[in-house]
Amino acid sequence: MNDVEEKVIAETQQFFVKVYGWMSAALIVTGLVAVATASNAEFMNLILGSQYFFIVLLIAEFILVASLVGWIIKMSSQTAAFVFLLYSVLNGLTISVIFLLFTTDSIASTFFITAGTFAIMSIYGFLTKSDLTKLGNLLFMCLVGLIIASLINLFYQNESLYWITTYAGVLIFVGLIAFDTQKIKKLNVIGNDGTEEDKKESIIGALTLYLDFINLFLLLLRIFGRRR
Repeated sequence: MNDVEEKVIAETQQFFVKVYGWMSAALIVTGLVAVATASNAEFMNLILGSQYFFIVLLIAEFILVASLVGWIIKMSSQTAAFVFLLYSVLNGLTISVIFLLFTTDSIASTFFITAGTFAIMSIYGFLTKSDLTKLGNLLFMCLVGLIIASLINLFYQNESLYWITTYAGVLIFVGLIAFDTQKIKKLNVIGNDGTEEDKKESIIGALTLYLDFINLFLLLLRIFGRRR
């Protein structure tokens, strides 16, 4: 292995340390906010007492993600980090309702199952020599179909469709973790370590994997969560 290859490997590893660091920070913020909200009756009444307030939260989350993805180039790394962490706070508020639906033990066990699955698939995506682009495109189309089916089922409330979308969603996000990890690895620019661009790349990569983790966790919770 020559010096150039060693530099590429070292920079890639440093980059992913930052990606996983930002992702872990966001997950911790989301978890702490969710627990604190679920423990406060006034907060829960505020969130659940008004359907419109909950919808506003969801719209605000969408706007923050869209802003981060669409305009991160124009943001400073500090602004991007703030938007990402603010999104994780709002996500914690909305996710807090799971503590009313499921037991704490089942939430904790599902989180560890999700973490283990994420680690395995992310390592695979990082190390594999296979090009996962075709798989990623297929998974994205399946994800679009999953979203449409889930929206339709909001009106029909069909139990069979509910479980089909649940298990299909798990498979989709398990695959997306590997694909997104490889995509982030390919998009990392070697030689810009420590620059503004490098910091913003690590944040957008963290956001991608954070979304994969959260969605996989919520889907697995449907399967493994024990209802109160």
